[in-house]
Amino acid sequence: MSELIGLRLKGARAAKVAAAVLALTAFAALAGCASKPPPEPLVAAAPPPPPPPPPPPPVDLAGRWRLAAAGGGACFMTFGNAPGAVQGTIAPEGGCPGNFFTSRKWTFEHSVLVIRDHKGQPLAQVSFSDGRFAGQTTAGGEISLSR
Repeated sequence: MSELIGLRLKGARAAKVAAAVLALTAFAALAGCASKPPPEPLVAAAPPPPPPPPPPPPVDLAGRWRLAAAGGGACFMTFGNAPGAVQGTIAPEGGCPGNFFTSRKWTFEHSVLVIRDHKGQPLAQVSFSDGRFAGQTTAGGEISLSR
């Protein structure tokens, strides 16, 4: 009978060991399922392409221009730039009406020529039509630029 009790104890112990092994195996399998895969590396989106360059003025501005104010007064200005440029320098000659003696720079923005003073402030905005520029000063007076 003692042999039967020994077999029972060995069988019970073997059953406990088998249950423990089974539990560890199941736990390991579940742990593998519960883990997340490594995250995908983040790929930055390509930046949008830069906007196209602004169009140049409709005529080459380099050279001497006559600025005339509607209320009277006129002077000559020399515009400087590189071909196809959208900005350049201005060298006014004496006797310019209003504040145009302070003209130092021009920019071509949205199909409009802007004449700027030595501080970069706009003095006038003019558009090209019929071979000349015409528009208004920032004070509201009419001006024109012609060759």
